[in-house]
Amino acid sequence: MANRAIGPGITEVDTLLGGWERVTAGYLLSGDAPVLVETGSQSSAGELISALQKLGVDANSLAAVVVTHIHLDHAGGVGDVARAFPSATVYVHEKGARHLVDPERLISSASRVYGPLLDSLYGRITPTARERVKVLEDGERIALGGGRTLTAVYSPGHAKHHMGLHDSESGIMFVGDAVGVKLPDIGVLRPATPPPDFNYEQAIDSLHRFAERRPTGIALAHYGLLDEDPSEILEEAEDTLTAWASEAERAWRAGEDIAEALAKAFTADLDHLTPQLREKFETLNGVHSNAAGLRRWLEQKASSPETNE
Repeated sequence: MANRAIGPGITEVDTLLGGWERVTAGYLLSGDAPVLVETGSQSSAGELISALQKLGVDANSLAAVVVTHIHLDHAGGVGDVARAFPSATVYVHEKGARHLVDPERLISSASRVYGPLLDSLYGRITPTARERVKVLEDGERIALGGGRTLTAVYSPGHAKHHMGLHDSESGIMFVGDAVGVKLPDIGVLRPATPPPDFNYEQAIDSLHRFAERRPTGIALAHYGLLDEDPSEILEEAEDTLTAWASEAERAWRAGEDIAEALAKAFTADLDHLTPQLREKFETLNGVHSNAAGLRRWLEQKASSPETNE
């Protein structure tokens, strides 16, 4: 597992989804009250816990675990991490909290989406005791000690329970999946628009909310701190998302297969990849998953009373 320092007191930790390197990242912010942002999946929770211990985080020193949202590649390891670090408070958006306490509905939904990949790639999720879970409100600050804080930025669009986190000391914004996916081995920014919650208008608004905070860096869950200027990254994310949504809507209105249309329009930049890299990218953030989320958004928009007035 590769770890690297990306800012003062910030270590990027590879959470090794399915054993793949540089696909899912967590972030350890050290200090008087250390905080872990993202746990990754249950399938690699043991490796994550071991990595934290090697970084000097003992059982009672981790103060908090924060997940940007409750999708299993971000929060699947929460229960295992909470058990290994019994002093840590688990922070999550209100709409995700109950699913960490009682994950039965979350697992049922995930099994319909992932099928056999649920157990072979992601794993499931161990329940976390209710008293360990704290609802994180928009604008709330998590104290790390010494005046350093992480500010929660509600950022729906990818998911209704999505939160960004802005570090007061480094200025880095941990954006989960709200900006999209850009793996180091592939170098292509692709939006993440999965069902059931994707909403284009909310996703664009969330990008604007990030930009208003003028972050000094953008740290993706998939994967890592990006080298580019944050404002340029956010502009690219908006342009790319808009292009995908526009093509999806064109295909939908024409009665075409949305996934086929998106693949034709947006996968040429993957032609140089090895079959192994392409499989990794499509498994993590495939055209069919994005198409399903875009289709659901279009159908909901068409059926909403406001749209039909």
